[in-house]
Amino acid sequence: MEPPLTVTAVMTSNPFAVAPDTEFKDIAVLLARERISAVPVVDGHGRPVGVVSEADLLNVQHAGDGVGRGLPLHWHKQRQSHRPRHLARDLMTTPVRTVGTGTSLAEAARELAAHQLRRLFVVDGGGKLVGVVARRDLLDVYFRSDRDVQRDVEAEVFGRVLHAEPASFSVTVDHGVVTVLGRLERRSAVSSAGRLIPLVPGVIGLCNRLDYVWDDERL
Repeated sequence: MEPPLTVTAVMTSNPFAVAPDTEFKDIAVLLARERISAVPVVDGHGRPVGVVSEADLLNVQHAGDGVGRGLPLHWHKQRQSHRPRHLARDLMTTPVRTVGTGTSLAEAARELAAHQLRRLFVVDGGGKLVGVVARRDLLDVYFRSDRDVQRDVEAEVFGRVLHAEPASFSVTVDHGVVTVLGRLERRSAVSSAGRLIPLVPGVIGLCNRLDYVWDDERL
C-alpha cells in the first residue's frame, strides 16, 4: 500500500521555525500573525532542538509583570533598560518530540496520546524538520464516510496488494469498524489483510473473519 497511511499524508509541510537566537518579540509576532500556538526551534542544520509555545511566552510575560512593583519609577526604567533579552534557546521546551516520515497515522496517534501532546514534528532520515502533524490532522482522517473506507479496503488491500478475487471476500464498515468475511487462497494473505486494513485512513477497528485454503506460512 502507498503513503496515504503515513504522517506525510496529513502533515503540514515546511512549517514555520525559528533559530535559537530568535527574540521573544519576533516569536510572539510570528505566532500571532500565522495563528499558530507553537513553533519549533531548529539548529543550523534544520534539526529541531526545542519548541516555543504560547504558554512559554505567557510565562515570561507574567514573570516580568510582577517584578519591581512598589518601587520608584526611575527604578522601573533602570530595570527595563537592563532587562535581559529572552531568546528562543532560553524559552524553548526540550526535548522536542519527533517522528519519521514513515510513521503511520496510528503510531502518531498513539504517540500524541501517550505523551499528551498537541503536535508532533516530522523529520527526514537526517533529522531535518520537514513537517508538523497536529491532533486535528489525525482526527480529520476519521471523519471519512464508511463508504469511502470500504472502497479503500476493497481497492487498496484486497485489490492492489492481495490481488484477491472479488467473489472471495466481502467488506462491510459500520462507524469505522471494518468486518471482512470470505476465504482466501493463502494464510499469508489473511495475515496481510489483518495488518494492512487497520492502516487504512478512517479505520477504527477490525473484525477479521477471513479463512484460507492452505497454510503457506508453515512451509
